[in-house]
Amino acid sequence: MSPSPTYRRERRVLQLLLAFLIALFLPAALMGAATSPAHHHPVTWRVLAGNQSHDLAIQGMSYLPKNIWIDAGDTVHWVANSAEPHTVTFLAAGQTLASTQPFNPGNPQQTTVVGGSSYDGHSYYNSGVLTTEAQFGFGITPVQSYSLRFPHRGTFTYWCLLHGAAMKGVVHVQRAGAHYPYTQRQYDAQGVRAANRILSDGYDLWEETAEHASNHRVLEGNDDGTAMVMRFIRPTVHVRVGQSVTFANIGMGAPHTVTFGQEPPNPFPPSGDPKHYAGGNLNSGIQPPGASFTVTFTKEGTFSYICALHDYMGMVGKVVVED
Repeated sequence: MSPSPTYRRERRVLQLLLAFLIALFLPAALMGAATSPAHHHPVTWRVLAGNQSHDLAIQGMSYLPKNIWIDAGDTVHWVANSAEPHTVTFLAAGQTLASTQPFNPGNPQQTTVVGGSSYDGHSYYNSGVLTTEAQFGFGITPVQSYSLRFPHRGTFTYWCLLHGAAMKGVVHVQRAGAHYPYTQRQYDAQGVRAANRILSDGYDLWEETAEHASNHRVLEGNDDGTAMVMRFIRPTVHVRVGQSVTFANIGMGAPHTVTFGQEPPNPFPPSGDPKHYAGGNLNSGIQPPGASFTVTFTKEGTFSYICALHDYMGMVGKVVVED
């Protein structure tokens, strides 16, 4: 028996009502599914601080990678990758890099961890001194890694307080759940390529610098904003009694000392008489870029010296004085 006209009318009304409800609510449901962010699982990313040659003679002045893109809620973990110390330092709003220069090993704001584990986007945060070495000197306890979580979107620049404008990094923080432009493996590969370029630059710089050294002019390494040569260039020289040797820091950023005899507890201030040196303790004090230190030798003998900041890397030399 076929449905009655009344049944057919009621069924048609129900079908129209259902179609109306679907048309009303389905677009909203689809829109909500498209715009709601996927659940974000925080990721920890690795950045290397510095790099070096096997004999420590060449030290890199770079974070590897320099730029990293992460999502809000992720963490960046910096790992010391050189004997040369570095810091990871986010300056406070309104603070300038110049206000932190030169690096002050007596200032705990520069040598210790400052700030919490989650970056607020505008305050001062510091890693402390990052190095692969267990000891640093000056009563400073170094660290080998530093982590910071980034809960807010933005572009955040950080610096190494020891190397100033030559060593800069940037953390780009996207919204939570955004697509990552690179994987950790890709960042690591970028870092290897950059490290190799830095080492090549350092060896070229070493060779070029050696052309400007002589028995009477020793160069306190060199650096060019990319690599540092941590060796006295022409480390052994021969002079006569009464002659002088000038030690010159011609680099861009790395400080050094010229220290004969016993290393002082604090190598920053100069000590001894460089105009009449016959042996014993003599220290140039900190030699910033552009500084020089001339020593006149008044006695025959072999006199060893070091850079008190970098002797553990092999930055040592000797002056042979003949009658």
